[in-house]
Amino acid sequence: MSAVKANLETLPRGLQFALVLGLVALLAFPFFGTDFYTAMVARMMILGIFAMSLDLLLGVTGLVSLGHAAFFGIAGYALAFLTPQGEPASLWWTLPAAVGASALAALVIGFFVVRTRGIYFIMVTMAFAQMVFFLFFDNKALGGSDGIYINFKPSAVLFDLENKRVFYYFTLAMLVLVYLFLRRLLFSPFGRALAGIRINEHRMRALGFGTFGYKLAAFTLAGGLAGLAGYLWGAQTGFVNPELMGFHMSAHAIMMVILGGMGNFAGAIAGAFAFEMLLHEAKDLPTIGGFNAGKHWQLWTGLFIVAVVAFAPRGLLGLLERVLRRKDRHE
Repeated sequence: MSAVKANLETLPRGLQFALVLGLVALLAFPFFGTDFYTAMVARMMILGIFAMSLDLLLGVTGLVSLGHAAFFGIAGYALAFLTPQGEPASLWWTLPAAVGASALAALVIGFFVVRTRGIYFIMVTMAFAQMVFFLFFDNKALGGSDGIYINFKPSAVLFDLENKRVFYYFTLAMLVLVYLFLRRLLFSPFGRALAGIRINEHRMRALGFGTFGYKLAAFTLAGGLAGLAGYLWGAQTGFVNPELMGFHMSAHAIMMVILGGMGNFAGAIAGAFAFEMLLHEAKDLPTIGGFNAGKHWQLWTGLFIVAVVAFAPRGLLGLLERVLRRKDRHE
């Protein structure tokens, strides 16, 4: 199984150095950025966790899910339901409860969907996600289409998450821990088995691997990690609604993974940051000769992603790795 690897599994030194610089920049950012941009970067980190959770399915296992946002939204709603109207709920039990709710939902849904393959898997994941979406959208007892407000951030006792800078660093810690966990998972026998399933599931079954169990475990783990991101999203924004479970949210996560580079996890983080920055900049484009460029931000976003797929099929991180290798050769 040692020959079975994901994209950029072993990061070149130049890329490792770039990632360290990125981490240093994130650590220093709150001391230089305004509260608005600090909150925006925290949101990007949350989406980075969400993108990594999907990359476990898409880039490592080869399972394209169009319903991954369902688990993201379930954890956000779990936090909303567990938080009283007049006081904050404890971080130390609401976080495991919300992540557990998402993981349980992924386990139940995954029991049915991982039996399918290819286009059928894609369609069934989307169908289940739409069922969850409309369950919350049409049910007033669950908040309905208006959603639910979360009046307080979770109480951690040891630190104050109501402080924007503290919440930022807590989110950064979660991002780093999830990244390190998933990177370690790549090199484990479980991670090797998932990579083998992506390359040739029939051969893995012939070798005696129970591929159904491996895929179900990956689907459940990915759902739980998506729940962690959804919990942090709900805590930061103070509001959850069914749109968090919608098809567009799952599609955005797929674009983040593709944009950064699949099967690496650092690429998923880079893709989340790049995608959010792209949306932010595209919406702020000026009006030129009576043409409102910012109004058509979806067009510019789509063109950019098409260009990345066409000219950098391994994503932005793969492109950076290629540039660094060329630079080393010339030196």
